[in-house]
Amino acid sequence: MAEAGPLSGAGKRSASGRILDPVLLVRVAIVAVTLAAWEALAASGLLYRDVVPSLTRIGGALSGVVSDPAFYWNLRVTAEEVVAGLLIGGGGGLAVGLMMGTSKFFSRAYEPILYWLAPTPKIIFFPVMIMLFGVGQGSKIGIGVISCFFPIALSVAAGMRGIDKVLIRVGRSFRANAWQMVTKVYLPAMRAPILNGIRLGFGLAVIATLLAETKLSNQGLGYMVIQAYSLFNMPLMYAVLIIVFAISITMNSLLEWLAVGATERGR
Repeated sequence: MAEAGPLSGAGKRSASGRILDPVLLVRVAIVAVTLAAWEALAASGLLYRDVVPSLTRIGGALSGVVSDPAFYWNLRVTAEEVVAGLLIGGGGGLAVGLMMGTSKFFSRAYEPILYWLAPTPKIIFFPVMIMLFGVGQGSKIGIGVISCFFPIALSVAAGMRGIDKVLIRVGRSFRANAWQMVTKVYLPAMRAPILNGIRLGFGLAVIATLLAETKLSNQGLGYMVIQAYSLFNMPLMYAVLIIVFAISITMNSLLEWLAVGATERGR
């Protein structure tokens, strides 16, 4: 009886010796089928003209966008709003998460409120942000702050409860003060939960900021999308959306890679 060739969980070896990853092949197939279906729908004429433009037209609009200096100015505006919201909201979420993790009373009193408010669409607070900070970047930063605060606070609180009690007792045995416990024990021990919270918070901050820009703004990537829609320039709208997706996927993948690395180092 002939012996079976070597197999692995990641895939089979091809004739050239390279490993074919089934997951990667499925992903490529999904993308290829989606693009083919899009192009077929664009050529069919079933929908109103330009609702589903051809990939060629979207590619031309994408080339025009990346060569336009105005795009990079709008990209910088949105990036400033998202980063500022993430820094402020993430810092507040980190502080509140640490307090809930170290104080059972504070956790019992405050954490249920966070769980109740966390699922609430934060865009409903945008009128409040406008009244507090005006129609400029301040209101977009504010909506980003409250969007990323909740997942980071809850993730840090959960991470605090997962810290090995031995580490905490060792820190206290050395008579470490509160700041030393945070910087030398708590934060190093829960790098992965913090990074996971940041990853979730980043996604929510991007969504809220872009949505706020589509509602009331004259700058930013959200403004570019709604402006292209208002002019019925669908190729341009899809081109900007593709760029937003690409940036978000890249940042999310980077944060996920850091979180996985932190988890492996902690084992």
